[in-house]
Formats: sequence, structure tokens, C-alpha cells
Amino acid sequence: MTTVAAATIFIPTALRGFAGGNASYSVPATTVGQALSQLTAEYPDLRKHLYNDEGKLRSFVNIYVGEEDIRYLDGEDTALSAGAELTIVPSIAGGVSAPERQTVQTTLTSDEILRYSRHLIMPEVALSGQEKLKAASVLLIGAGGLGSPLGLYLAAAGVGTIGIVDSDVVDFTNLQRQVMYVTSDVGTPKLDAASARLRDLNPHITINTHSVRLTSENALDILKDYDIIVDGTDNFPTRYLVNDACVILGKPNVYGSIFRFEGQVSVFYAKEGPCYRCLYPEPPPPGLVPSCAEGGVLGILPGTVGAMQATETIKLIVGIGDPLIGRLLRFDALGMRFKEYKLRKDPHCPVCGPNPTVTELIDYAEFCGVTPEPKPTEIVAPEWQITPTELVAERLAGKDPLVVDVREPHEYEICAIPGSV
Repeated sequence: MTTVAAATIFIPTALRGFAGGNASYSVPATTVGQALSQLTAEYPDLRKHLYNDEGKLRSFVNIYVGEEDIRYLDGEDTALSAGAELTIVPSIAGGVSAPERQTVQTTLTSDEILRYSRHLIMPEVALSGQEKLKAASVLLIGAGGLGSPLGLYLAAAGVGTIGIVDSDVVDFTNLQRQVMYVTSDVGTPKLDAASARLRDLNPHITINTHSVRLTSENALDILKDYDIIVDGTDNFPTRYLVNDACVILGKPNVYGSIFRFEGQVSVFYAKEGPCYRCLYPEPPPPGLVPSCAEGGVLGILPGTVGAMQATETIKLIVGIGDPLIGRLLRFDALGMRFKEYKLRKDPHCPVCGPNPTVTELIDYAEFCGVTPEPKPTEIVAPEWQITPTELVAERLAGKDPLVVDVREPHEYEICAIPGSV
């Protein structure tokens, strides 16, 4: 009797709640399809997150065997060898020449030479590399969890011009992870607090602020003046907008994303490799993948991922090392593991492919299926609704209606309505 060797499926944080909380699952299987079939048979709630109604793998979910995407192997028919490792990677976005930009003559002052001395004594950077940093311009999309370490490290490194797009104000929930800000900044526009902090860190650089929400109407005009775009967004419409704008303008897009204990980093540069749509052709349906506000994030994780994005940005500017073009780096903080996956340019990509169908920016809220939040009356019939004031009145009148709390146990521990079950 032939024994089928077990394969191990690694489950990302975002999906572990549908797989009994497990980070991995071992199954005897000879193909990817068999392995996934057994996984979803064991955890039926996981199936709708991996497969659509036609039984096909969703386009925002990638399955890797080792570091190879099964889309470029035999799909679900890909054979598995003994001890094979499968990884589910959902969307949560030799050396390569630096991006082209106009040459700007720069010189370093004596103060700057002292400030950047630890760079200057490195032969890979040296004076010429530091002058490239001073001449460069980088745009940060977002000044939050990822934008905070990005801004601080790029400013400290001497990137001459840093632009920031953000329209939010600092609130208390930001302080757990957004290291750009301090308690006294709460209530202040993020751009005001960030620009003051970065200028204090390095008075030799220029900070440009764009206090707007990035849209299809303003994106090209804002992005066109910068050499490199760094994506620190927290929503899918803006992520696809940034990707498409970078492809249209020929700009490199340094991508990072975070969720709970996991992060992803890559460099999408259509001139040299794939774009974000090559990895994730379509966004997940609204609500299927929770945001950090909904699912939480380890406070240190944005610092780790943001620092990696800053590293990739500096490598592109100076023209050193091997940028993450055509590669996706995944970081698991709980296991303290890094894993790299190969990315390939999709010949059918509607944006960066040889025959693009998306040649101008579109309505990304519509593309991602984002619609206005429904009113409570559209969800629950009026006779089944009650306000906090009405609940208090009911209890004072001695009626004491039953209140059922449907949140997770760890959420119930934070706070709960007295008497609820």
C-alpha cells in the first residue's frame, strides 16, 4: 500500500480565525488541489475565503509551493513532493538600475558631511550616494503606521525632498504604533505634526505636504513630481490607485502592508518587473479582509515593515543592492520568520501588460466594490432596534430586556454592557 507523504499548509494571520486558530495544517496529498480540498473540508468556513462561487481560487489569494506561485506551475494540479510546503498569501501591496530622474547638482555642507559621516565611510554609499539621496524626491502615501518610520528614516538618511499625502488628525489610538507622534500631538493634523518632527530631525531637507485624500482626479498631478512613491496606505481603493498611477507615470512603487502579526514588502516597478495587479488582479470583496482598525496590529510591526520599505527606497535612490522587484517578502512576527516568493509579470495584466486596457485612472471605490455604509434601518427592522437611552429607560422601568453580545471573547473582556450575555 502506497503511503502519501504529508504536505504542510501555512495559514496567514488574516485567515487563522477560520482555521481553528492554526498557523499551519499538515495533510497527506499529492497535488495542491488535494491539499486545499482537505484543508477546507476540515475548516468549511475557510472555503469561501479561498474559492469563489464557481469553485475557483479567488484572484486576491495566491498559493505558493515553496517560493513558486502555482499560477505559473500547474495550478491546483501542481504535484507535491514529500515534505512540500504550501503558503496561502492573500492581499492585505543581479542589481537593477535606479529609476531614471533628472540629474540635479548637489553638494554637501560641512554640517551635512558630519551628519551623514556613517554613510560616507561606506564605499557602497560614499559621497556620490549621499549626493543622490540629497537630490532625490520621495512621496509617502499616508503618514500613519508605515509612514511614520518611513518618514523618520528617510529624513534621517538625508533624502532631499519628502512629500507626504494625508488628511487625518492624530488621535490616541495612533500612538500605539505611529512613532512620528507624541501625546501632545493628539487633535493636530498629522501633516503639521509630521512636518515639524521631520524638520526638527533634519533641517537640511524639504518637506512638502499634501493635505488631501488621494483620488483619481489629483493622483497623477501629485505623483508626477517625485522620483519614488512609497505606499503606506491602509485600504484597497487607494492601493490600486497608487499602483495604476505609478505604472502610468513610470514610477517605482515601494509597497508595504501589515495585519496583526504579519507584513508584506515588495517593489512594484513596471519598467523592470510586475506591478501590484500582477500579484493581485482583483481586490477582495468589501469586509472579507479586515483592516488594522478592525483586526488590530502589533504596534512594532509597522516599524519593522516601514524600515524595510525605507531600506528599499534608499537602495533604489543610490543604485545599490538587489531591490525587491519581482519578489515578495513576507514577515511573520510570531514565528520571527521571513520568507520570499517569486513574482512574475502577468502578460495579461490590464495595466502593465503589453496590451493594457486600463490606460487612465478609474473609479477605484467602484472597482473595489466599496459602497456607503448602510443605515441601521436598512439592516434591522425598526421594531428590533433600540438606542442606549431607550435601553436604560427599559431597565429603569423594570423590563430588563435580554442583551446578547455577539463579539469575540477578547473584545467582551475590554468592556461590555452590564447584564449582557
